[in-house]
Amino acid sequence: MARLPVIVGFGGINPAGRSSAHHGYRRMVIDRLDQGPAQQTYAALAQVMGITRGHDGQVVAADGTALTPAAIAEKYTAQIKRNTLIRRLEDNLFDRDLIPENKTAQFTAMPGEPIVFTLKEKQLPSPIPASWQVTELDRSSVRVEIHDSLEVFLPSTRSSKVQSAGQLPTGFDPGSLYPSRNHPRGLQMTIYGASDAIQSLGIDWETVRAAVAPDQIGVLSGSAMGQLDYDGSGGMLQAQLIGKRVSAKQLPLGLAEMPADFINAYILGSVGATGCNVGACATFMYNLQVAAQDIQSGRRRVVVVGNSEAPITPEIIEGYRTMGALAEDDKLLALDPGRDTPDYRRASRPFSDNCGFTLSESAQYFVLFDDQLAMELGANIYGSVADVFINADGYKKSIPGPGVGNYITVAKAAAVISAVIGEERLKTRSYVHAHGTSTPQNRVTESHIINEIAKLHGIGQWPVAAIKCYLGHSLAVSAGDQLMAALGTWKYGIIPGIVTSDHLAGDVHNSHLRFLLEHEEVGAAGMDAVLMNAKGFGGNNATGSVLSPRVTEELLEKRYGSRGLTEYRKRNQAVAEATDRYDQETTAGRTAPIYRFDHNVVAGEDLTITRNELRIPGYVRPIDLKVKNPYTD
Repeated sequence: MARLPVIVGFGGINPAGRSSAHHGYRRMVIDRLDQGPAQQTYAALAQVMGITRGHDGQVVAADGTALTPAAIAEKYTAQIKRNTLIRRLEDNLFDRDLIPENKTAQFTAMPGEPIVFTLKEKQLPSPIPASWQVTELDRSSVRVEIHDSLEVFLPSTRSSKVQSAGQLPTGFDPGSLYPSRNHPRGLQMTIYGASDAIQSLGIDWETVRAAVAPDQIGVLSGSAMGQLDYDGSGGMLQAQLIGKRVSAKQLPLGLAEMPADFINAYILGSVGATGCNVGACATFMYNLQVAAQDIQSGRRRVVVVGNSEAPITPEIIEGYRTMGALAEDDKLLALDPGRDTPDYRRASRPFSDNCGFTLSESAQYFVLFDDQLAMELGANIYGSVADVFINADGYKKSIPGPGVGNYITVAKAAAVISAVIGEERLKTRSYVHAHGTSTPQNRVTESHIINEIAKLHGIGQWPVAAIKCYLGHSLAVSAGDQLMAALGTWKYGIIPGIVTSDHLAGDVHNSHLRFLLEHEEVGAAGMDAVLMNAKGFGGNNATGSVLSPRVTEELLEKRYGSRGLTEYRKRNQAVAEATDRYDQETTAGRTAPIYRFDHNVVAGEDLTITRNELRIPGYVRPIDLKVKNPYTD
């Protein structure tokens, strides 16, 4: 019997704020929450945004005034709402109206008059063009005379044609929270997001390490695009063209799998399995599949899985814009005749009349245990992963165009939900988190796929959510944003509505679907499973089936009996209290990301190796070297 991959911790950061304790989810449905949880989330957001800070055991404002969550909500609600979720591009990453560029120009000499200029000798090009006459002026300067023409780059600026994005909350700077040493933004977000997930466990990481062998831990993380800002690959490619030097860090820190490397090296100190499966905008699902399969097979007992993406740079925006993929300002205005300025809040309108997706930044991480370890340690149970399916499109005429692979993944994901909880519960107690990018093509093709699978199972009105309307499209992380939202629905009983879409487009298939254009109250136990869909350029299709905490406990009770589940719940009490303390301490500004640079570094000579096992200092359990031949009975 396969082991069950149980979700026991989660954390991260995206335009809705901190993910742990469901704060990111709560921000999306905050107007429908009870007063207490809403005030707690306003307080958590105020801390993330630097509006409040911890001081002498209290939460205080910039002027030192002590504040309660109720006072924070009363004073800062409008500011917090205005500066979270999708909104107009802010200037903390780059100036949207003064983006630097170079224009190519050709200077031509006037008849009988040469082009003459002076410059430092060290600034002369190599080789010196044959048409240049160079005369030394002094020890460092030269005079250049040109009698024909000169091709030059003229510094210029431009305004971005796309001025909406899903940005992290205003005021949040992940690099200021630890010694970031010029790390690319995506890696700074990795440190914050993965730390949030680990600390949300309510179980000390050393306890986890003591419970399993070192090679039974895995980390799967990365980004679809790599780190393309100046401190990563972007700077490496730009440096010499703008007269700067390439640094020794830009190439390695720009690699797509570097988030996993940072988690291993600076957060967990893990020597277990590591890697990143990249699948464009389905990347999170690609990694979740490996994580789930590793736990189901028994190869791993603990996996930290997630992604971090920081794509809000002028170059990436321009790249997607020229593909026709992004919601440009003039196209947004065309959707709302009579407006003088675009409605940036409604830039993303999944399954409505729309004009392109909205780029977003996000880091989302989840900790999975096998069911036995979750029971033994009394871990929190937020849900479990039934399975993840990945299929390509076959032959294509266009790399960005959709194909048939997503029909396969959605069909399989629905089938496994039916197999685990039964066909009737699939029909009445499941829903879909659509990829929902807000492009005209996606609204047609994805709605047709989901509608056809709903028909297949006789589902009359399958509920469909699309949270990119709040967060935008975080590329590799987008399905991680979906999973974060699904866990919140199981806690608070509200499926976030597609509130930026006030109607369905006429070409959307919905004969067997119910697109939730408003928040849907389903109750904390109202949904037993969620189908999460992800699509990526190149035919990267992935769909995951995730089970609710209630269904997960049903499966655990079948395996361990009611007595085993009762004993688990006793052990979980202390864990749940520790998780709550972490949330309270973080909201009060009294925690920090984990960052252990040059901490307990182990060298080869520190190991103890025999024919049967390998022992590493700091780990209680050894790595077993007694390997059987897997290719014989």
